[in-house]
Amino acid sequence: MNKILLLFSFYLFPFLNAFSQEQKKQRDVSLLLDVLGANGVLAIIAAMVFFYTYINSVKIFSWIDNQTYGTRDYILRKFEIMFIEVDPHKITLGLLFMSFGMGFLTFFVISLMGNFLLATVAGIIVLIIGWKTPKPAVDFFENRRKKKYSIQMVDSLNLLANGIRAGLTMPQAIGMVVDEMPAPISQEFNLVLQQAKIGVPLEEALDNLKKRLYTEDNEMFVTSVNILRETGGNLAETFDTIVQVIRERVRLQMKIDTYVSSGKIQAYIIGAMPFLMMLMFGSGDPEYFPLLFGTFLGIVIFLVICGMVALGMWVILKIIDIKV
Repeated sequence: MNKILLLFSFYLFPFLNAFSQEQKKQRDVSLLLDVLGANGVLAIIAAMVFFYTYINSVKIFSWIDNQTYGTRDYILRKFEIMFIEVDPHKITLGLLFMSFGMGFLTFFVISLMGNFLLATVAGIIVLIIGWKTPKPAVDFFENRRKKKYSIQMVDSLNLLANGIRAGLTMPQAIGMVVDEMPAPISQEFNLVLQQAKIGVPLEEALDNLKKRLYTEDNEMFVTSVNILRETGGNLAETFDTIVQVIRERVRLQMKIDTYVSSGKIQAYIIGAMPFLMMLMFGSGDPEYFPLLFGTFLGIVIFLVICGMVALGMWVILKIIDIKV
């Protein structure tokens, strides 16, 4: 019997301890409210928030600037690299519309249906998505432009090699690439040519090209040109060697892109399955959607589903993100 009581007390002690701690916290809170009052407690909390904000004001304002004007400046820099001219005022208006405009529009449309809670949650989600989307979207278009540039490097280096064999100088051969090749490589080489015409050394102009549009092919091309112009050598043969390397890399990259595309399709199908199942169940049960979107618990469950789907897709996309 003593052993049973000892075992019972052993398991009961943590619960009694937790209960006593909770009671102690409640007494402390009650004592604090009795001494300071509700206004005094609120004043202490406000003072703590103020001092925390004051101490970290530089970081807070830096984060706010990065999320507002920093995003606009980032987009303008990327557009300048991609030779896209846009009024900064239009970029600001576009960012405001994509975030606050789309969020308010979503809130307004769903509110007209009579579901204020769902309208608030959906508006906030759309606002956050619109706030975070511009940078990844611009990076996507820049990476697509880089891939197109890398594919065009093979034909461009062949033109450079043939031009040098025909007796042209390096600037003249670059001018031939500008005339014969489409964008984006004609735009980049034209900028190199324009910088050389106004007095910038060709080596520095090529270094600017490498910094502006950094790829392994550009690194190899610019380094070989600068070294051979200083030490002497056959640029045409060097370009032929670089073309073979680039062609093999492009072939391997296209093969990998095929497998990556297959993995992305699988990720998108897996991500869409829960929502397709919702539509299937909702079409068969009229009370399904009111129960899911008309109650707080249903909305929480829906948000958890969205979060788990997003996490799963992110993991799959990270797994198939292969670097060459």
